[in-house]
Amino acid sequence: MNVTDENTGEGRPSAAGEPDPRFAKALRELGLDDVIGRVRRFPEAVRTTAEAAAAIGCEPSQICTSLFFAADGVPVLVLLDGAAHVDMERVRRELGADRLTRAGARLVRESTGYGPGAVPPFGHLTTTRVLVDRSVLGHEAVWASAGVPFTVFPMDPESLVAHARGTLVDVREPAA
Repeated sequence: MNVTDENTGEGRPSAAGEPDPRFAKALRELGLDDVIGRVRRFPEAVRTTAEAAAAIGCEPSQICTSLFFAADGVPVLVLLDGAAHVDMERVRRELGADRLTRAGARLVRESTGYGPGAVPPFGHLTTTRVLVDRSVLGHEAVWASAGVPFTVFPMDPESLVAHARGTLVDVREPAA
């Protein structure tokens, strides 16, 4: 059963631990039924890396951040560890794009079926190019959105990259 979030108008799971129903369907189709049982649901939205890390009890770098861009108008998802900042010029060069912009909420929803701040690494409405910064590989497990702002799931980074059909790249800002 779903209820409607009063702030966003989006449907959200009413039972503890359930991911977004569309994401649960994607997990089942990928043979990842066991991941559904590991989803954590929080009483309130966790929209930032810091909020998610605090709620889980992990380091911010263990959060897999999903950032959505438009490269010459074409949607692209960039995944990186939550302690990193994306270098948009590196992303632009990696894609061979003339122009790279942050995607608006409409493009995010049309491409993925999820709202900004809740995009899981896979299970989208359309096939979207996915770049994964190598920083994600630095942990035994990372936590990613399960389709709504208050659900996350753990997965080993290699499996996450594989299921997202991601390309490993170096697109984080260099350390100062």
